[in-house]
Amino acid sequence: MAPNVDIKPSPLTTHVGSIADQDFVSSIFTSLHPDLAYVIHTATLHKPHICSHTKADFISTNVTGTLNLLEASAATSGGIKSFVFVSTTSAFGGSLTTRPGLPAVWIDEGVVPKPKNIYGVTKIAAEEVCELVNKEHGLPVVVLRTSRFFPEGDDDEERRGSMGDDNLKVLELGYRRVDIADVVGACVKGLEKGPALRRKWGKYIISAPTVFKREKEVLEGLDRDAGGEYCKAVEGVREVFGQKGWKFLQRVDRVYDSDLARQELGWEAVYTFQRAVQMVKEGKEWRSELTGRVGKLGYHDVSTGVYTIREEATVNPI
Repeated sequence: MAPNVDIKPSPLTTHVGSIADQDFVSSIFTSLHPDLAYVIHTATLHKPHICSHTKADFISTNVTGTLNLLEASAATSGGIKSFVFVSTTSAFGGSLTTRPGLPAVWIDEGVVPKPKNIYGVTKIAAEEVCELVNKEHGLPVVVLRTSRFFPEGDDDEERRGSMGDDNLKVLELGYRRVDIADVVGACVKGLEKGPALRRKWGKYIISAPTVFKREKEVLEGLDRDAGGEYCKAVEGVREVFGQKGWKFLQRVDRVYDSDLARQELGWEAVYTFQRAVQMVKEGKEWRSELTGRVGKLGYHDVSTGVYTIREEATVNPI
């Protein structure tokens, strides 16, 4: 089994400790040398931790922890072939939304982030540290800004209450969601392609390919009648949703564009909106098997809300 670091023990955890502990991180790289060749860094404090952790905690884990892993990787004499850092589209923050009456925002790698909270601030800072270490040491680094793939219900009460959970998540695959299995696929592509990228560096949005086009009329339509734009974009979706008694979103405020990841990493999402609609039509499970195996892990020992409730991993056919 590949080495797996976590702050809590689990059947898959081989080293228990915090990445914010520099000595702990260094000891792992020393003990595993020369077998360690690739690093996938997913450890983070998330948005749900804002209510339970201090800003200093976020800086310690998200920034210092990332720096510790990067420097240990760069110092490995055998050479780490590729370092993948899993970031988040939440880092775009205030750049993601527009008020009603304005077109949906098209989000690609050229959009300047405007973080709204300590989570976004520290993820952006961690990305910058990744680029710094890449420049200083030539460590191949790939940053993946993943869109939402958590199985929990939406943290926005209004969105969560507007329609069924499957209904909402399938719709999100059209513009702001990705299946966890496709995130894993992106990590693998990042490991493979990192050393061959220009400057051994790349930053990519990872989201299921949007069904919408980057056209003025479409982005304006998403503000006025998102359901209508879905039906124009994907043949037969109105009938499938009608048979399920599902609703459409009235408004979509942003669209994630993951074309660059496909072009430069060769990444292709399997779990697309179109596939999900077909699976729903056939009465089959639209999510990946991995989604069910992972389940809802929870973010706190004691539940404090929708994001923090642990449930056994189950995925049942629709």
